[in-house]
Amino acid sequence: MARTLSSSWPTLLRGLEFVAYPAAAGAACAVLSLGVVTWLPALAALAHALQRWRVDGDSRCFVHTFTAFPRYWRALWRHGLVSTAAAGVLAANIVHLLGRSEPWTFAVLAAQVGVAAAAVIHHVALAAEAGRAPDGSVGTWTRNALALGFGSAGRGTALLGAVVSAVLLSLVVPLGPLLLGPSIPVLLALSFGDSPSPAGRRGHTPQPARMRPAYERGGHPHPDPYRLHPE
Repeated sequence: MARTLSSSWPTLLRGLEFVAYPAAAGAACAVLSLGVVTWLPALAALAHALQRWRVDGDSRCFVHTFTAFPRYWRALWRHGLVSTAAAGVLAANIVHLLGRSEPWTFAVLAAQVGVAAAAVIHHVALAAEAGRAPDGSVGTWTRNALALGFGSAGRGTALLGAVVSAVLLSLVVPLGPLLLGPSIPVLLALSFGDSPSPAGRRGHTPQPARMRPAYERGGHPHPDPYRLHPE
């Protein structure tokens, strides 16, 4: 029995990593989002920290979210300001329409909810694209985000479902929606970005050399084509 427990420890610890590190990045994102209009650069910084964890194994997600924030603030503050204003208008419209009983209000309300859902998908995808390619331009991030979020109905639906389910399922954890609500959808968007999209994934950061097969980096294809060269 002791042998069984000892062999299960690595699996358990690995499983805890997939909660602890996204939660740490989510905590940093929540603190940075206290500025209201800073939520989008904070979300992009969170994506960057989680991408470093996914690709390089760097577990300092909390610290990297803070250190990446200034770069994304300079690039995305205008987008964040406009998006915050648009979200306020949408929320006000939805609240107003919920108090009306005219037959036409249902159609207008459905349209408003649809716009809000599309905006959620787009901004999650935008944060993921910015996190994957921190040296890219806002235009490149936006184009790739549109391809990621709306190039496939399945991906868009999955991202929206991840946003809703992450908030609902994390309600059982104190501060769960704040810690895991932004992290889980962004992680899903980052994983979707690993596969080629219909847009060709233009502007993406190439996969790090140490993660690619040896034959793609000029190494010897035999006897082990996936041998990693030392850094």
